[in-house]
Amino acid sequence: MRKDKLYFLTFLSISVIYTAIAGVALHYLIKASTHELLEAHLEFSKKEAKTFATLLSHQLANGITKDSTISYTQTSLKGTDFERGFLSVYDWSGRVICHPDIKNVGQPASANKSFVSSVTDDLSPENFYDLLIASQEELVENTSENTGQQSEVIHLFPVQNSDWIVAAHVNITNISSELDEIKRRFYLIFLIMGLIVILSYVITVRLIGSSYEKRLELKNQQLEDEVINLSKLNRAVGDYQQKVIEKKPQAQTNDGNTKKRILTYIRNELLPIPIGEIAHIYTENTITYVVCFNGKRSTSNLSLDELFSNLDNSYFFRANRQFIIAISAINKIVKYGNNQLKILVNPNSEVDIIISKNRAAEFKQWLNL
Repeated sequence: MRKDKLYFLTFLSISVIYTAIAGVALHYLIKASTHELLEAHLEFSKKEAKTFATLLSHQLANGITKDSTISYTQTSLKGTDFERGFLSVYDWSGRVICHPDIKNVGQPASANKSFVSSVTDDLSPENFYDLLIASQEELVENTSENTGQQSEVIHLFPVQNSDWIVAAHVNITNISSELDEIKRRFYLIFLIMGLIVILSYVITVRLIGSSYEKRLELKNQQLEDEVINLSKLNRAVGDYQQKVIEKKPQAQTNDGNTKKRILTYIRNELLPIPIGEIAHIYTENTITYVVCFNGKRSTSNLSLDELFSNLDNSYFFRANRQFIIAISAINKIVKYGNNQLKILVNPNSEVDIIISKNRAAEFKQWLNL
């Protein structure tokens, strides 16, 4: 249950982070793409208006009458109401003289249907976008009054040798729909990407988590086995202690005779200690210390090797180069490091008593496991 909650929180966190990043990226990409589209449309409209105005100027300069030019122009423009925009021709009074919709010919140009008011206006993509949004909002508010295509003038170019002006129009509805389509595509792309990224991340986390959990389970199993082995080992220590408690530990001399005590020193005082009272023996800074069960500590002139060779091997064990421990002094055995054992004794030793991995097997054999 905890794992499912963890995976759910991971999914939720990634979703929130992705949504925040995607929101910023979407805002930037949509804005950049929109401005790029509008800039391209503006440039195309300007070039188209300029080219058309130059063509009319050449016709007039070549002696073609205005009426004939108007007739030819109206024929050319008729039915050219393209999806994005179209051209029309005004005179300086603002009257329409050529238009794709012949019903508009002769009508005065409406000032509120233009993004520019004179030929000197230069519409930037940013301004174009702001005006487009404002115009679209106005259309939404007046939906009942405007059901057809709505157009606005975005560029004016004068025709030389005449009082005419070529106007480049834009279909607001179609341009707005195109911008909305761009937004929808970006939203869809980011949504699909988000689902793929988030699901892939969650699946990857789950796979890694499962692998890690399996390793943890294996380690836990190994730990349980080690705990069981340590429990057996401690139980064996108790059993062994009961076996030897009836038997008094003895030290053996080189000639086979046994002795009941060893000679130690406390400062300049000689102190013989019975073998059965020794808890552990250790060396520190080349000095051999003998520690009794009552906590008293004395020193010996003999080395650890010499002492151990004269002790009862069934009662004393050479834990390492520094320690000899008595079976009765062992309080507990715990795992230490990599397959090593740590012996806790009573009375407590200030220095850790560690049995190495190699001697651990010998120690277990000493306990008859």
